[in-house]
Amino acid sequence: MKTKFLLILVVAVSLLAVLDKPADATLSFRFYNITNNNAADAGIGEYLFVDVTDPEGEEEQVLFTFRNESPVPSSICDVYFDDGALFGIASIDNDDPGVSFTQLANPGDLPGGNNIDPPFVTTEGFSADSDSPVQAMGVNPGETLGILFVLQDGSVFQDVVNDLYSEALRIGIHVQGFDGGGSESFVNVPAPGALMLGGIGIGLLGLWRRRQRI
Repeated sequence: MKTKFLLILVVAVSLLAVLDKPADATLSFRFYNITNNNAADAGIGEYLFVDVTDPEGEEEQVLFTFRNESPVPSSICDVYFDDGALFGIASIDNDDPGVSFTQLANPGDLPGGNNIDPPFVTTEGFSADSDSPVQAMGVNPGETLGILFVLQDGSVFQDVVNDLYSEALRIGIHVQGFDGGGSESFVNVPAPGALMLGGIGIGLLGLWRRRQRI
């Protein structure tokens, strides 16, 4: 029986490590569909990611890197940010060949943003879209786009992480370039399981400690 609880402890500590990441770790978020114009197109959200990173040596900035890993034709053409501890866009990384974005998206608000509760309201100035030709210059499969933000005075990277998990900060993307010619909108969702697994680990560790006192 003791061996079993030691095994549980090992699992618990491993799970706790999921949450015990340093503040400068990269966190990844997937996207869920909010428009559902086409069921097949809506399903590619599981292949779209945004990585959130604390740039080394840049204590008051945060980098959002958008990745498209879809197995079908698709192009992230617009990105939007709704509130949070962000202050303003510092720069847009267009170094990936075939990707070119400019600050301020058109349309100015995430298409379909009213479909969720509370509605997605783009913070003024916190958006960007691909240059012409729109789909070709968007984030197509295998490509990435980086957007560097300056944080509000007194805010740090961990504040951005907290805002993302509490949904005080939401990220929206508008995707075009599907074979059928349609488009879809998506909003970020935390990578599944991280918080839940951490909670399980804490619970198991507490159980083991109680058994040791008995």
